[in-house]
Amino acid sequence: MSAKFFIVATPIGNLKDITFRAVDVLKNVDYIACEDTRVTKILVDKYAISAKLIDCYKFNEKQRSGKIITLLQDGYSVAFVSDAGTPLISDPGSELVKVLKENEIEITSIPGACAVTTFLTHIPRDTEEYAFIGFIPRVKKQQIEILNKYKYTNCVFYESPNRLMETLENIQASFSAEKKVAVGRELTKVFEEVKIDTVSQMIEYYKNNTLKGEIVVMVFASEYNDVEESEIVEKISILKEEGYSNKDISIIISKLYGINKNKIYKLTME
Repeated sequence: MSAKFFIVATPIGNLKDITFRAVDVLKNVDYIACEDTRVTKILVDKYAISAKLIDCYKFNEKQRSGKIITLLQDGYSVAFVSDAGTPLISDPGSELVKVLKENEIEITSIPGACAVTTFLTHIPRDTEEYAFIGFIPRVKKQQIEILNKYKYTNCVFYESPNRLMETLENIQASFSAEKKVAVGRELTKVFEEVKIDTVSQMIEYYKNNTLKGEIVVMVFASEYNDVEESEIVEKISILKEEGYSNKDISIIISKLYGINKNKIYKLTME
């Protein structure tokens, strides 16, 4: 294979969840830059992949970028993978890709598994719009700020098993015991579980059930009340008087209030 750089999605749990193309690329590149060589070795051993492994994680990404560019300039092909799922989606890779772009090196992305999209296929939703924030902050104040920012949008985030209960309690404190949430864990694995319930019921459930594995959570969007709607309508009128189009008004108010822009667009038409 000639000198090329590939970003390759890998399984999030079940080692069979990898595409034919991804395996083909990994078998034919000279080097695989990976978040943790011990984790990636499990995958390469399963598929008889012989490429040399280079560690490239959050804290050495910038340093490794130079080495990877040198390898590419010397004619070697390189693939980049994270421990699981799609690189750069709440995973390392942003610094590396930035440097590669600055050096005008062509990047080919091989699509595949991603915990966010896998989780969302389990969740019935009224709208396709959602906000993904990666790992939610640990500090309660910061959590509440984010939850309020995306109050009117389905808010999706990753969380660790040992912090999930505290985060659910913070969600309950920010909204109410009846706030609807979804929690997914061990996705694609033997003990995969996705639950949708009120936050109070979810807390009770996990008091009596083991919490293990990677966690994905969605806090369902709130419906705005009549008082809030009248305020939105007032802002729509002001912006219309200033000559803004319905589309622009929808985008502006959506960003200011965190409300689904399609809902605002409907109000602009009334």
